[in-house]
Amino acid sequence: MVEARFVVAALLAASGYAAADQPVASVSSASAMAIARSNACMGCHAVDRKLVGPSFQQVAQKYKGDAQASAKLAKKVRDGGAGVWGSIPMPSHPAMNDGDIKTVVAWVLAGAPQK
Repeated sequence: MVEARFVVAALLAASGYAAADQPVASVSSASAMAIARSNACMGCHAVDRKLVGPSFQQVAQKYKGDAQASAKLAKKVRDGGAGVWGSIPMPSHPAMNDGDIKTVVAWVLAGAPQK
């Protein structure tokens, strides 16, 4: 099976995570999904439907065009939060490393492609 690839450099550069002149990086959807699964993201989120929290596709739509989206979502993943999508709080993920957070956030903002 050939994995679809997507470019995350623009998202990372816009959020201040990477310099615009750095080489373009690509992240596989399979890698991002594996990170999301191993950090319990998929217990509350699905790619294309609401579970406890919004679908990843709903998150991508909400933050579309927001230049600060990567930074906002990375902070939300790390620190948790509540009130944006309803009354159920999102737990913090302080043990999740910055690289994994950046990968998952970029994948989500790209629409959470599954292939």
